[in-house]
Amino acid sequence: MTEQRQHGLAGIILAGGRSRRMGQDKASLEWEGRPMLDVIAESIGQRCSPVLVAAPASSQAFAELGPDSELTWVTDEQVGTGPLGGIVAALSAAKDAGAAAAFVCATDLPLVSADLIDELLRALTGSPDVVIAHEGGRDHPLAGIYRVRALPALEELVAQGELLMTNALDAVVTHRVGVSDPRWLTNVDAPEDLHRLRELA
Repeated sequence: MTEQRQHGLAGIILAGGRSRRMGQDKASLEWEGRPMLDVIAESIGQRCSPVLVAAPASSQAFAELGPDSELTWVTDEQVGTGPLGGIVAALSAAKDAGAAAAFVCATDLPLVSADLIDELLRALTGSPDVVIAHEGGRDHPLAGIYRVRALPALEELVAQGELLMTNALDAVVTHRVGVSDPRWLTNVDAPEDLHRLRELA
């Protein structure tokens, strides 16, 4: 597929989680013969530039993949601030790189597609600071587009010790979008999830 990067749209992959249920780092899990992180980066890189990986320098993901990776790592997130801290650190780096917004996704969405980004972009008009996927009656804040103008509000929440993404979405203008293919949002939290997804694929 010919790459069609969107002007001013960065990509952010959150890879700082501890992967307790999986028992090993999700970013380095094998998917299609490669680390899952690389597969996701290739998919979103069709629309996003640069693609940034947010993970503390102390994380397993950075230790295993960072030194040999060609991806740009953002390692200055505040430890213990969860996904919101990773978003804030990487969104700030995206702003410094000249991006107006960034597509944010978790590192456990191996089926994420550039088509998902297209659907979210179509809804990113007017007032929304954030556009997220909504499927099955559930928000997916780690599959969404965040404008850099949301940074001040999100930074303030991190400074206050806020960890809940639901509260972060309430603090900014958020628009929810039903997606045409729910498979894009399939995440793998445990070994059985990965096994089942491999069988389906």
